[in-house]
Amino acid sequence: MQIPVEWQKFFTLNLLSATMSFISTKSIPVRERLIMALDVPSIPEAQALVEELGDSVIFYKVGMELFMSGDYFGFIEWLKQRGKKVFVDLKFFDVPETVGRAIKALSLKGVDLATIHGNDAIMQAAAANKGDLKVLAVTALTSLDRGDLDDLGFQCDVKDLVLSRAKRALQIGCDGIVSSGLEVEMLRAELDHRLLVITPGIRPVENRVDDDQKRVVSVEQAFENGADYIVVGRPIRDAADRKAMAEKVQQQIQAVFNA
Repeated sequence: MQIPVEWQKFFTLNLLSATMSFISTKSIPVRERLIMALDVPSIPEAQALVEELGDSVIFYKVGMELFMSGDYFGFIEWLKQRGKKVFVDLKFFDVPETVGRAIKALSLKGVDLATIHGNDAIMQAAAANKGDLKVLAVTALTSLDRGDLDDLGFQCDVKDLVLSRAKRALQIGCDGIVSSGLEVEMLRAELDHRLLVITPGIRPVENRVDDDQKRVVSVEQAFENGADYIVVGRPIRDAADRKAMAEKVQQQIQAVFNA
């Protein structure tokens, strides 16, 4: 009897999962694997949060909210002066030539990671102009589920979309992707460890009904599935003791890599 192709994929992935370890093998210092999302409305608030967290966080994501607050690049310079690493999450999406020029300009700012969105031509322009900056292609936002993809006109499964975009990003010359932890295991089984994988949507407990993140995983799940970095925002930002929560996440990461 002919086994359906989708069943063959299911059995192959589960066999690989049972026999392979997907934990990242890249030489990344363990304490740099936590990226803290600075999702606050102003530069002074972001600076206060960084100072409050101290040495518990080394890597920071700086996104659209802070971009709109003024002196975005002055703040990036402030972070670099304090020995921090910077992930610019602006998801560049425009005419390929424009994206290429923007990425080239950003590469001169000392930024470590940056996100782009869009088709092959956009990814090619970014890859051609990135210099030492590592460019990450967004696969499918963790705030999207199957219904949202239907609304956007994607007539495919979330995992198929993520895998397709990851394969194209690798072929084109991007350094990595942003992907939910739910899809990372599949990506590692298909593509090994050739791409950097940054996983947002990290929650220490079950997802809350008032949370706009729909495809989430725990710290341990993300790394066991093969993430290189995780992005954590609200669980630390909204904690009663932010530094203690950041250290708790660092301890969870350390336990995975020391196991």
